[in-house]
Amino acid sequence: MSRKGRVKGVRPYDGPAGGWGALKAVAGALADQEAVTEGGTALLSANQPDGFDCPGCAWPDPKHTSSFEFCENGAKAVAWETTSRRATPEKVGELTVSQLWNWSDHDLEDLGRLTEPLRYDVASDRYVRAGWDEALGRVAEVLSGLSHPDQAEFYASGRASNEAAFLFQLLGRRFGTNNFPDCSNMCHEPTSVGLTEQLGLGKGSVTLEDFDHADAIFSFGHNPGTNHPRMMATLRDCARRGAAIVVFNPLKERSLERFASPQDPVEMATMSSTDIASRYYQLKVGGDVAVLTGMMKLLVEAGQVDRDFIDRHTTGFSDLAAQVAAADWDWIETRSGLARADIAEATAIFARSKAVILCYGMGVTQHRSASSLVQQLVNLLLLGGHMGRPGAGICPLRGHSNVQGARTVGVTEKPSPGLLADLERVFGFAPPAAHGHTVSEAIEAMMAGTARALVCLGGNFAVAAPDPVLTFPALKRLDLTVNIATKLNRTHLLHGRESYILPCLGRTEIDVQAGGRQSVTVEDSMSMVHASRGLKAPASEHLRSEPWIVAQLGHGLFPGDDRIDWQGLAGDYDRIRGLIEAVFPQGFADYNNRIRTPGGFRLPVPSGERVWTTASGRADFRPYVSDDAAIDDPARGDPEVLILTTLRSHDQYNTTIYGLNDRYRGVKGRRDVIFAHPDDLAARGLAEGMQVDLVCAFDEDGQVRQLKGFTAVAMDLPRGCLAAYYPEANPLLPLSQRDRRSGTPAYKSMPVRMSRAEA
Repeated sequence: MSRKGRVKGVRPYDGPAGGWGALKAVAGALADQEAVTEGGTALLSANQPDGFDCPGCAWPDPKHTSSFEFCENGAKAVAWETTSRRATPEKVGELTVSQLWNWSDHDLEDLGRLTEPLRYDVASDRYVRAGWDEALGRVAEVLSGLSHPDQAEFYASGRASNEAAFLFQLLGRRFGTNNFPDCSNMCHEPTSVGLTEQLGLGKGSVTLEDFDHADAIFSFGHNPGTNHPRMMATLRDCARRGAAIVVFNPLKERSLERFASPQDPVEMATMSSTDIASRYYQLKVGGDVAVLTGMMKLLVEAGQVDRDFIDRHTTGFSDLAAQVAAADWDWIETRSGLARADIAEATAIFARSKAVILCYGMGVTQHRSASSLVQQLVNLLLLGGHMGRPGAGICPLRGHSNVQGARTVGVTEKPSPGLLADLERVFGFAPPAAHGHTVSEAIEAMMAGTARALVCLGGNFAVAAPDPVLTFPALKRLDLTVNIATKLNRTHLLHGRESYILPCLGRTEIDVQAGGRQSVTVEDSMSMVHASRGLKAPASEHLRSEPWIVAQLGHGLFPGDDRIDWQGLAGDYDRIRGLIEAVFPQGFADYNNRIRTPGGFRLPVPSGERVWTTASGRADFRPYVSDDAAIDDPARGDPEVLILTTLRSHDQYNTTIYGLNDRYRGVKGRRDVIFAHPDDLAARGLAEGMQVDLVCAFDEDGQVRQLKGFTAVAMDLPRGCLAAYYPEANPLLPLSQRDRRSGTPAYKSMPVRMSRAEA
């Protein structure tokens, strides 16, 4: 890392993850948002059986919860939501939208909670107050006036509840489209695609209890200390009982090196910590496929595979074996950045382990050919029979708290025939069958003028999406933009000809409807469904819940609907859950009763029981297939091209920037940095602390995509690789650079050129 004082705002961090630094950060976040009392009280109910589900990550709750089932970043999310600051119509309207555009993303959300519906006023270039009847009525009117249902795009965020997400997909299909660009398109869609093809279900197979029985945990492309910090307690327990934790990551992430539990009085009192990784291999950005190929090659050649499992439960082994046998070790070592001896060492740990869990995050899913890369992880597990037994299986680390649940209840642009048939059976109308748009396809439709309206159920669509060079002006071309949100963000400033912001309740707030006090449900990364019930008073009397807003929009679009009682559903979420159960009877049987049981229930996961719901009836080995063999090396053989990966800072969750610090990487008060190996800087006549410009190496559409005036910071990462913060680095990623099978943008492997900044 940087030497002390060499770069402004960058100093080495030598402590562990967690510890006193985490407690100090929690207190600071609550104080910063003037939410010490409200937020502190709310945290005691976070992830509790009778409380609310954290609006942050989707890591599951243990069966035996403690009084403090929250982490540092979860506390920041709660502080951000329970803030005492209010973005009233008067406050938002003090400045024009053009003036607000120059604010940082952090400062926009830091205005506080939205309190009333807002309408964009063209004459003044300001957002102004709008009543609920006015806003919902006009939105319904504009949508009804579209010449075709496919001119509308319905975007869903992972923070929406099962109830809101189910109504949202029902609204879109009743309207006549499958255009459901979803936040999953930008993160774990390769999981949904890859695992479904191989195992029959696009979800992980493990439970939280499996970690108690694993001999080894292999970790690819994720940073749990920042993105799902409650996982650290689980990894710490595994490390302390002697399980091997083998990490493959381009950067040394402190949480995977050592961790001090804030709930352990001994570690806190003695300032000690627990070592996490048994082995830490710093592979090149995008080098995972080469590592996996090398490991499988060694296992097959040595006969260290579970032939009984392979013969009884799988198909396609011979094709995979032939592919890895043909792989060249020069390619494996060059592409991975690791020596054969390192790969052999990791393979030996895998081979002697009786139960292996393989965890992965967006460091795997956000590449070209990511769907096939995900399948190589499954291939490795299948070779050892590490599926469907205690302590073994695949563990995709989903990000947002209900991104998996939204998919489960029907938010998908590619509905299965079975889903469409079940919707028709329950509701009596024929939903559209044609596939709709992913996020990238929706942006292309906006650019072409074939999409005219965008309705967002949460999220920050424009900032989360790639290629603002194309995305930002595309949104401005729309006739209508609608954002259901708790806070102001940059997407709201990229308004259509007409634009409405509809303020909703947060996860922490009491929701009372005609049927009384309501709860919602969410699904975590391990397919557990449980209730979430807010406990604090709403930030404004004018806020409405997400299910209510979606249902009232349905009522406005379809007054007197003889198929769906929209207003009845708005008043009683038990009725929504009854419909979810009717559409998905196998998973959600007795839904309303089961969510009233502390801890909820687990949805069926056939792959965890060695039941394969694939066409073959078996788990399928799938050889690696590149989208384009010519760019399997993102640098395309050009030694001047570097591969940039994006990172989240520790003061960030998805696109929400809580602050400008990144404690574990030693960055304070800034985000305008490029992390680089010192030798890569020197080779270009650069040094740490210099201002640098980056440009996309392969702009094939004539657009110029660049970042200017960022500061170079030396970091221990492989030669030829760079790292920068998301979403600041998004301007370097063309919309076309994405996994073709899932549509997920290649945020983690951007080919760029770096040079001294122009004066």
